Amino acid sequence: MTEKLRLNQENVKKARESAHRIAVETQSFIDLHTTVTVERTVCRLLGIDGINALDVPLPNVVVDHMSEKGLLGVGAAYLLGTAMLDTGKTPQEIAEAIDEGTIDLSKLPPRSIEDIRSVIMPVAEATAERVRKNVAKRNEYLKEFGDKTDPYLYVIVATGNIYEDITQAKAAAKQGADIIAVIRTTGQSLLDYVPFGATTEGFGGTYATQENFRLMRAALDEVGEEEHRYIRLCNYCSGLCMPEIAAMGALERLDVMLNDALYGILFRDINPQRTIIDQYMSRVINSFAGVIINTGEDNYLTTADAVEEAHTVLASQFLNEQFALEAGLPEEQQGLGHAFEINPDVENGFLYELAQAQMARQIFPKAPLKYMPPTKFMTGNIFRGHVQDALFNIVTILTGQKLHLLGMLTEAIHTPFMSDRALSIENAQYIFRTMHDLGDDITFREGGIMETRANEVLKKAADLLGEIEKMGLFATLEKGIFADIKRSRDGGKGLAGVTRKDAVYFNPFIELMKREV
Repeated sequence: MTEKLRLNQENVKKARESAHRIAVETQSFIDLHTTVTVERTVCRLLGIDGINALDVPLPNVVVDHMSEKGLLGVGAAYLLGTAMLDTGKTPQEIAEAIDEGTIDLSKLPPRSIEDIRSVIMPVAEATAERVRKNVAKRNEYLKEFGDKTDPYLYVIVATGNIYEDITQAKAAAKQGADIIAVIRTTGQSLLDYVPFGATTEGFGGTYATQENFRLMRAALDEVGEEEHRYIRLCNYCSGLCMPEIAAMGALERLDVMLNDALYGILFRDINPQRTIIDQYMSRVINSFAGVIINTGEDNYLTTADAVEEAHTVLASQFLNEQFALEAGLPEEQQGLGHAFEINPDVENGFLYELAQAQMARQIFPKAPLKYMPPTKFMTGNIFRGHVQDALFNIVTILTGQKLHLLGMLTEAIHTPFMSDRALSIENAQYIFRTMHDLGDDITFREGGIMETRANEVLKKAADLLGEIEKMGLFATLEKGIFADIKRSRDGGKGLAGVTRKDAVYFNPFIELMKREV
């Protein structure tokens, strides 16, 4: 693409190299550890599903049993393989027997790793093949209908009832939406289990469950075939069950997942060690499943000033890029996040927003950037809000953003009505149509306000990443450098679910799914 802003390439290189070294150092920690969530994910991918008589998911039953017996570090694959050899049962049958108390994983006779792998790897390969078929199905739809080269219009549904969500999602698709994000119910990120089945009682959103994923995927395929467009489905792969939800999404052909390396630490007070380990497994799965991840840098600007702290957004984008590459997730699947959140009272605020967006586009040219609408400074004045959203739409089309989450004129009043969503889609379509090639027809003045602003932000981001490299990621989080929020390495939720891997540990899905980028 054309390099419209003359960015200091030495600072780009410095920032990326620092982020790379931070990710590599952190990866050395990740490689030595596992978590209860990673092991539950292995259980799910080996075919363990359902709940017991107390509504406890069977993957939790197995992994809780492992933890109680001091076996978490041995890994679910090793233990289930041993049990398969000893009993002749499937992983699902073994989980049910553990729940009944008829199998104790701590009392199984030892087996060779070769024998264990001989029974586990075919089961893992069958799951991998199911995911490959989902990728092939998505590609068939895209080949038949074509894919959009302009920004994807991305909208949300959040009724709490999956069946009502489906009604709203199908309406939005017919109105022109390209991506439907089912907002997750308030607080689900803090649940250390994944609810089971179809749900109708979410608050501020709908529970992320595999059945809900299946129902919405089928509904969007139905409307997509009617409209002759492939409608992408998005959900939230974050929180204490991050990799489990990635696995569910891969099995049910989701296309986009909210999946940030730091979001759960900063905004949900989930333990940093737990999150860093879990994000790796989740991104390995998302990479293999062809899922575009959305990172959460836009959230920084809900707690920190968008002018003063813009460099922390860029620094986090560099980090998310490098953590994703460590997991084998290619740049083309990295929906690095940013947002249109500068106070409307700031003089030349639009110029700063445009500079920030163009800078991100040039620094991450292959990434399908996710651009978020104004929320922090939306008010009950829907007319001003619609103008703010229009300015946001203009920046998107001028700078080639890809995942464009539509702003709603009623953002500060209530959950949007279907009519509000229709107006937002109409607004974006009008601007994208009438300004379609404007970005190719304008240049940025050398040394002007926007170029100067972008280089200031870039330099501060590069310097910040240099400091993080010296301190280490965990120490940086403790100092509250991101979003003005301090998080202790040993604090937050979920630390008890982290353990060091045993010498016999193996994870068949990282072996099968990780791609070298």
